[in-house]
Amino acid sequence: MTPITRPHWARALLQRSTSWWQSFEEALPGGRGWRTLWLALITLVMGVLITLVWLAGRYEASQLQAELESDTTEAVSDLRRQMERQSQSLQGLLSNTSTETFWNTEAPALLREHREWLRIESRDPELNLKNQVDTPLRKPIFKRVLRTDSLNETVQACAKARRISGPSYSSSYFLPQNDGMGFEVMEMCLPETQDGVLVGFTIVTYGLQDLLNELLGDSFGRRNEISFTEPDGTRLAIAGNQSRGLRVFTSQQLVNLPGNTLVLRMDGRRGEANIFPNVLTALVTAMSIALVTVIVLLVKDSRRRLKAERDLAEALAFRKAMEDSLVTGLRARDLEGRITYVNPAFCQMVGFEAETLNGRNAPMPYWPPEMVDEYRQRQAIRLAGNVPPREGFESVFMRQDGTRFPVLIIEAPLISVQGEQTGWMGAVIDISEQRRIEEVSRASQERLQATARLATVGEMASLLSHELNQPLAAIASYANGSLNLLQNPSAVPQTLDDVHMALRRIAEQADRAGRVINSVHDFVRRRDQDRETLPPQALFDAVSPLVQLQARKLRVTVNTQIDPQLPDVMCDRTMVEQVLLNLARNGMQAMDKPDCRDRRLLLKARRAASNAEQAWVEFSVTDVGEGISDEVASQLFTPFFTTKSEGMGLGLSLCRTVVEQHGGHLEFESLTPKGTVFRFTLPVKSRLHLDKIAA
Repeated sequence: MTPITRPHWARALLQRSTSWWQSFEEALPGGRGWRTLWLALITLVMGVLITLVWLAGRYEASQLQAELESDTTEAVSDLRRQMERQSQSLQGLLSNTSTETFWNTEAPALLREHREWLRIESRDPELNLKNQVDTPLRKPIFKRVLRTDSLNETVQACAKARRISGPSYSSSYFLPQNDGMGFEVMEMCLPETQDGVLVGFTIVTYGLQDLLNELLGDSFGRRNEISFTEPDGTRLAIAGNQSRGLRVFTSQQLVNLPGNTLVLRMDGRRGEANIFPNVLTALVTAMSIALVTVIVLLVKDSRRRLKAERDLAEALAFRKAMEDSLVTGLRARDLEGRITYVNPAFCQMVGFEAETLNGRNAPMPYWPPEMVDEYRQRQAIRLAGNVPPREGFESVFMRQDGTRFPVLIIEAPLISVQGEQTGWMGAVIDISEQRRIEEVSRASQERLQATARLATVGEMASLLSHELNQPLAAIASYANGSLNLLQNPSAVPQTLDDVHMALRRIAEQADRAGRVINSVHDFVRRRDQDRETLPPQALFDAVSPLVQLQARKLRVTVNTQIDPQLPDVMCDRTMVEQVLLNLARNGMQAMDKPDCRDRRLLLKARRAASNAEQAWVEFSVTDVGEGISDEVASQLFTPFFTTKSEGMGLGLSLCRTVVEQHGGHLEFESLTPKGTVFRFTLPVKSRLHLDKIAA
């Protein structure tokens, strides 16, 4: 038994997905057995190198942080030193300068010199205001908020200054301005004494923003952002520039002032830590980059391999699931006719296992014994290279239990990825259910046609009795007269002539009655025939006796119009005659109304629209009845729908089915001012049609 061969596309995909891994294994010393050890060593060395690079970067970052913290410490010392110098200078001026001179000359000069000073004021020991000077560089700061509203911080600072007999600083507070903005301020309270007795306080108001700009901005604000913050991190004032670097370093230190403590924060942006602080780090980094490149390539190849294997597994699983779920049987054969693959549907269809069928050659176990020779010959023709028809061909298979069933086989060449034919691939469809449905449908159609014909004959029974009464009455009258003449013993030659004439009349009336009966008999007893070519006149002549039969009863005038030189039509004579008879009867019944006096029925045949491939003849039946309402028109061709109390509702539905089976179309149209016309088309006998029949 030949094993199932792997598809070419699957084999190619598997080869591509594994080739890169084989080449990598060949490059590693020791072969495949050392692959795990080599990967572990590479991972270890890579980890060491990454750790060294990380430590070097951390060292550089710590150096930058230490530099920033040193700048912060220096800034705090510089700030405290300058503020201490300012308080000593102010205290000296107050001691060596008269009060009038100080407030008129020295105080404005100090405010212009120290931009961080916003206001200088003098208060008595009870903190009552005696003198005050605002900085000339901006509008008075206590214009919007009364000075008395902010004395709380001042009182606390001056109380501490009295205790320590030296300058004391208040806590900062926000001072709103008229422009909708505001800023943080802090006050320094300096006690004034004479001969050891407190005579008052000199109070200097600082702006924290200006304090940073003037005292630290030039020296430390060029590379850093300097700010005073509260303990929770809220910024009170910000100064300096912050360059656009890659990393932010932050340092905070306390500025301890008498009576108050501020938090000075310095933020500095620096470039990333230099990863090459020395030659060793440079070498380590170079080796790290090389190993990272190798690892990246290895990981990419590994991912590609895993992805290829996963895609291959998914493709095979999807193909297997798809083939297993098909209801169509699949069969693959090689160029020698051996079966190489069958799907579960095919196995279920014939009743044999896949292991039994794979590798088998003719005769196949599912061939009926009586057809083995025929199937051998057909397989030989196929293996010789003759391509089967694309629409497939029908055959008969045999199940394992011996039952036969019809199948439809669609077969095509099996082409490999290299473009070469490696065999034949066939799809096998079990059409036994389809044949059963077709048989049931055909039997149902025959029953419907027979039912419709019997219903038509039943309705015509009363017409036959009426039509036959006249010839039978005439026959009886002529027969009685002849008997009377023959019973007269004194008959003369003239009497014999009258008897001969009466007998001829009897024969004529009997022939007339026979023709009527034969017309109905032929219509009822006629069976379905193959389609034949007929002139349109022959169809009208066949139904004319039955149409005239009802026309005389309903007092309808029947006219027939046939265009000259009409071609013959290809049709089933019995079925088309039934269509014409049904349409004619419907038209005459539509005119059977008291208000319809001019009752005319027109039967017409003419050429219809045609093309180069097919020509058509149009038949029409026109009445002058009351027409068809919209409500009835929507259901006119629905089976079992009827407006007649004794009707079955199958006439028009059957008519449309018959016409459509001939490839034609049945339609109706309301006429103006009244009446209805029904039209249907039949195909014309043509050379193309005859060629198709011969094929």
